[in-house]
Amino acid sequence: MIFRFKRKKLFNREVDPDEIFLDAKNIPQFDTQQFEGRLERPITKTTVIVLGLAFLCIGCVFLYRVGVLQIKQGQAYFDRSEKNSLKKIPIFANRGIIYDRNGVELAWNDESSDGSSFSRRSYTTAQGLAHVVGYVSYPSKDKQGNYWQTAFIGKDGIEKQYDERLSGVNGTQIVETDVQGHIESQNLLDPPQNGDNLHLSIDSKLQSSLYDSIAALANKAGYTGGSGVIMDVHTGEIVALTNYPEYEPEILSLGNDTATIKRYLNDSRHVFLDRAVSGLYAPGSIVKPFMALAALTEGVITADKQILSTGSISIPNPYAPGQNSVFKDWRANGWVDVRHAIAVSSDVYFYEVGGGFQDQKGIGIANIEKYARMFGIGEKNGVDLPAEASGVIPSPEWKAANFNGEQWRIGDTYHTVIGQYGFQVTPLEMARAVSAIANKGKLLSPHLLLGDTQKESQVTTVDIPQSIYKVVQEGMRDTVTVGIGGVLNVPYVQVALKTGTAQVGYKNQRVNSSAEGFFPYQNPKYAFVVMMENGPAGATGASTAMRSFLDWTQVNAPDYLKVD
Repeated sequence: MIFRFKRKKLFNREVDPDEIFLDAKNIPQFDTQQFEGRLERPITKTTVIVLGLAFLCIGCVFLYRVGVLQIKQGQAYFDRSEKNSLKKIPIFANRGIIYDRNGVELAWNDESSDGSSFSRRSYTTAQGLAHVVGYVSYPSKDKQGNYWQTAFIGKDGIEKQYDERLSGVNGTQIVETDVQGHIESQNLLDPPQNGDNLHLSIDSKLQSSLYDSIAALANKAGYTGGSGVIMDVHTGEIVALTNYPEYEPEILSLGNDTATIKRYLNDSRHVFLDRAVSGLYAPGSIVKPFMALAALTEGVITADKQILSTGSISIPNPYAPGQNSVFKDWRANGWVDVRHAIAVSSDVYFYEVGGGFQDQKGIGIANIEKYARMFGIGEKNGVDLPAEASGVIPSPEWKAANFNGEQWRIGDTYHTVIGQYGFQVTPLEMARAVSAIANKGKLLSPHLLLGDTQKESQVTTVDIPQSIYKVVQEGMRDTVTVGIGGVLNVPYVQVALKTGTAQVGYKNQRVNSSAEGFFPYQNPKYAFVVMMENGPAGATGASTAMRSFLDWTQVNAPDYLKVD
């Protein structure tokens, strides 16, 4: 029995790997370092049991933790999540910086001193730039601290005109807060994209000087306000555009100084009005050069034709038989041709070439309007500033619409041709027009963005013979050398000029005074218009402000006066 048991056990015993005989011939074919030619040992039951128990323990721990979170503490975590809130918080983009043509900062960003999450907008303290640069309103919160206005909004000037470019795009941040407002977590969704920087054609020093000159004249002579424009006659770039009085942009942006803001609102001088772009004024005699161009082109006069000014002309009054209507000149100017008529600003001369008198044919009201519009008078010129106004040119249709169907009379033509009656223009409109006289027929697109090639390419040709432009230019130069504009007969630059005075107010006791022209006369580079508003009759004229400006320019920026 013992023997059989042992033989059976021996027969069923497993064969160990080391008891296997390998073929001696195959041994060299195996890489013994990589265990080739060997048999794998099976995993033992003990190892399987140990691993199983380990996984079971981990599973039990996991299930216990899930039970604690979901059952025992589930309500607590649910309540906590209900009390937490997710908010989209704007990350404010930096607004673009505004520079003048020389890289001087006119509007920029400073860190806020009140803990706001956006930068404070700062503006140059140099005078004369408020209406061009403008101001902004800041992002605003409600009582719960939520932003109801999430962007800067340009409210005037370049800030408004180019608001989208300057603004950029705000970023977004997700913030989780608990019931007490404590931040639990925050994540950035979109980074902000800062706004574009802008370079203007304005020379801020030149602009401040023009402002100072206008302000000084207004305060001395009793004008309520004034404006000035200086424009490149080859590109349409505006190198100065200023208004007096003006506001302080930062005061309006912050809105805290309510007393000053209230004073602005109640100021009868209309502090917020951009006079150069939006102000409408009777031009007076500064329209005469354009009427001279019309008369010469239409052939009703020649350059040498003389007309006698004895101080007035009289025509029969159709509404009072036997009586005459008298149209006065500002003085008796004697025999004048077109050049001298411009230089001394003879009203009688332009009455006759405009409306006709006796044997002198006039161009008529239709041509007065036609030629004025050829030079952009009476229409918007598309300048890149908000609230541009367009002028008014009186006509029979205009009179009928505004005066209960009244008919047009010859006296209306007389008043219109010298820039009175219902004639209205903006200073910028006239700067554009006179630049076309300076460059002999190129009507440009005024603009404030430096290097705006699109605007610079928008040129309309006013098709009048060059010889006729030359005659009118000579008349405007004579205004300075032998006429009524001797205040601009300076030794350092030759200036061409036309002055104008328009009666305004109750019983015409007050006046607007204007001056237009260009320099240097030999090879014009810049056109100018200065308009002084609502001064006493007999007040010093607008040319005085231009003289003060030119004197400053000669000392501080002489390159503007050089002849190329």
